Amino acid sequence: MNIFEELKARGLVFQTTDEEALVKALTEGQVSYYTGYDPTADSLHLGHLVAILTSRRLQLAGHKPYALVGGATGLIGDPSFKDAERSLQTKDTVDGWVTKIQGQLSRFLDFENGDNKAEMVNNYDWFSDISFIDFLRDVGKYYTVNYMMSKDSVKKRIETGISYTEFAYQIMQGYDFYELNDKHNVTLQIGGSDQWGNMTAGTELLRRKADKSAHVMTVPLITDSTGKKFGKSEGNAVWLDADKTSPYEMYQFWLNVMDDDAVRFLKIFTFLSLDEIAEIEKQFDAARHERLAQKILAKEVVTLVHGEEAYQQALNITEQLFAGNIKNLSAKELKQGLSNVPNYAVQAEDNLNIVELLVTSGIVNSKRQAREDVQNGAISVNGERVQDLDYTLSDSDKIDGELTVIRRGKKKYSVLTY
Repeated sequence: MNIFEELKARGLVFQTTDEEALVKALTEGQVSYYTGYDPTADSLHLGHLVAILTSRRLQLAGHKPYALVGGATGLIGDPSFKDAERSLQTKDTVDGWVTKIQGQLSRFLDFENGDNKAEMVNNYDWFSDISFIDFLRDVGKYYTVNYMMSKDSVKKRIETGISYTEFAYQIMQGYDFYELNDKHNVTLQIGGSDQWGNMTAGTELLRRKADKSAHVMTVPLITDSTGKKFGKSEGNAVWLDADKTSPYEMYQFWLNVMDDDAVRFLKIFTFLSLDEIAEIEKQFDAARHERLAQKILAKEVVTLVHGEEAYQQALNITEQLFAGNIKNLSAKELKQGLSNVPNYAVQAEDNLNIVELLVTSGIVNSKRQAREDVQNGAISVNGERVQDLDYTLSDSDKIDGELTVIRRGKKKYSVLTY
């Protein structure tokens, strides 16, 4: 199985400009290719990981990747399938995001070894030296307005309005491809399927301005079996930055994917062989309640993104919380594991009696309910049941001097902070 056949078998090929010619190029020699990442935030997210890992697969097959971070296009804003104009960011903000994203990309591609080592590029390096007049004369004249209007990403915005700034975005991305081809002989661009119009603007410029042909390959935008998309615009982003999405939260995300998605995601997001995945699928289908595919998926992706130590920590937090062993975890680990539960900052004047504090912190609505819960054994402090109505929290109840975990019933957690 050649690399293109493997990508197809993993569900990673959505569209190509000329599949036969692309397969020929990939099988006959080394291909230089690029994927672009606009700095629209200070971190990439799981939606980007599909293209990143596809780029890594091609590098492992001997081809040479260029990782383009759009210091220039990030200042403009891509209109593709957005309902409204993006907010423009300052150059300082974008520059900061560029640096962070470059650091994230360096975790996945090999920038140091071999004749196909990855190269990092920033399109601000060439756009900053081009005058507006030169750009219109040397690039703009190769695009007709009719051609630009025909792009789906533009069509969808015509009725609601699109600025010239975003309208011209596709020309900028097209010029990126031209520049990389001219300077580095890049002949293939990889990106998400929503980028098809912008990407083919590059092959159009190469054809008209340089009389050259080049390739575009899109990877699918990943959705779950309900059609829900990964991505920050969907409000459900899982970030690659551990400070924005902790390894534990990422582990839980994968652990909780639906059964119908688990094996498909193993093919897309892991480097397990297709034979290994087929064997996992057999075991998984025989006992889906054991969630084998999800557990392996969570392990592989968290280890890939954050490393073995972070995976082991995420696994430990999961196991200890499930068992109710709160005191086996540090405050730092508990902050990861309970990041989404209600928090209450204890005030100096608060009465620390368990009944009073349950009401003050909003865990229960009344003292009557608090007394009932305590007497019925429904309340635990740091994993230990408290049934004494006179119990008063003390420094010994503060984990690492920072927090106390209150559990009501089997699953309702709250965190008191000091």
